Amino acid sequence: MDKQDTQHSDARPVLEGPDIARVLTRIAHEIVERAKGADDVVLLGIPTRGVFLAQRLAAKLEQITDRKIPVGSLDITMYRDDLRMQPPRALARTEIPGDGVDGRLVVLVDDVLFSGRTIRAALDALGDIGRPRAVQLAVLVDRGHRELPIRADYVGKNLPTSLRETVKVQLAEEDGRDTVLLGVKPTQ
Repeated sequence: MDKQDTQHSDARPVLEGPDIARVLTRIAHEIVERAKGADDVVLLGIPTRGVFLAQRLAAKLEQITDRKIPVGSLDITMYRDDLRMQPPRALARTEIPGDGVDGRLVVLVDDVLFSGRTIRAALDALGDIGRPRAVQLAVLVDRGHRELPIRADYVGKNLPTSLRETVKVQLAEEDGRDTVLLGVKPTQ
């Protein structure tokens, strides 16, 4: 059992597999409605779990629109403002769909929105890649506690939390199951 598992041993599920599938379907419909058909939409997932969520959203959008939706990933590691405070981390992959992002509606996809710093880093990384027509944000869980003026356009579940609580998203592609767990940080 790794450190994260021990942090969540007393965690309770707030979303299970069917709930996650349902909210992703809802978000896909909201994207189609707001984008007026999703003709120029590009989904970019933020590693790790944001990439899997972006792939799932792309599949749902394809079912709704009968069009293939470009999907990729956006590594933000070198754009983080906490690099000096954290142990070194491996770089993830940035994969931009063939048609790029210039002039397109880019929907950034992440699992949990917390302080907003990850999204700020993603916006910086995206700015180095191209110039989208617009950028929107889709998250599975918004837990509050923003430190920056960032808000999600599409939210699977608003989950008000205390700073002592933890939110852990597990997805089948990475963790073997789909669930969102709410736990309490162990006291030091």
